[in-house]
Amino acid sequence: MMVSADSPPSAALPPPVEPRLRRVGRRRPFASFRSIGALILREMSSSYGRTPGGYAWAILEPVGGIAILSFIFSVLFRNPQLGISFPLFYATGMLPFMMFSTVNTKVAQALNYSRPLLAYPSVTYLDAILARFILNFLTELMVAYIVFTGIILMFDTRVILDFPSLGLAFALAGALALGVGVLNCFLMTAFPLWQQAWSILMRPMFILSGIMFIYDAVPEPVRDWFWYNPLIHIVGITRRGIYASYDAPYASPLYVMSIAGACGLAGLFLLWRYHRLLLQR
Repeated sequence: MMVSADSPPSAALPPPVEPRLRRVGRRRPFASFRSIGALILREMSSSYGRTPGGYAWAILEPVGGIAILSFIFSVLFRNPQLGISFPLFYATGMLPFMMFSTVNTKVAQALNYSRPLLAYPSVTYLDAILARFILNFLTELMVAYIVFTGIILMFDTRVILDFPSLGLAFALAGALALGVGVLNCFLMTAFPLWQQAWSILMRPMFILSGIMFIYDAVPEPVRDWFWYNPLIHIVGITRRGIYASYDAPYASPLYVMSIAGACGLAGLFLLWRYHRLLLQR
């Protein structure tokens, strides 16, 4: 078809389409940060905005639970295996255990919790996982700070805090919770029965993680098996940061990070491979 010289350029040639398509398909800078921030605010409003006190209740509830259990166990066991304060000894085992248990559970449910929002192209499964991890990790850190500060101020503890060891312990607890949580995120989404199986497996961990005893007091044949529990290492490093006389030579940060890294990489690969199929179920 011939075009006359008097015809306007728009009639002769259609407007270019390819650059516009490229602009639409390109992700905006910092889109992941905005998505993660929006998901954090959504969870805070949906989980804590409907209760009296809001987000403060998420901190005060575990603090109150630990305070009550500390009082009960301090009456039953007056002489802790370390130090002179049983509430402090109990908190050094319970707080890192809570960090792992709570953050792992929240990360494992990230896909199911954010499933409606994952239909949007700007929200990815990694955004959902990181949002739940950041919010709950910071919440558990705040709980630990309040509990340790309250116990040290209220009781005669006579401790010298080693902040690098405490920071390492809670960083390891967060890393282990993230790694295991990512793997459980795939398993619980793909196989719903795994959620019940995992809760059953975690029940004896309260006893096997050294919350009520120290690793050194376990008899030798059993002690070797306890070493393979990564939470034993994290609790030992926590108590090293609280008690100056306790060294915890058995604790290996490299072992904990190896478990966290192996579980995290396996979970990320499985989610990368099958997350679209899981979200369509």
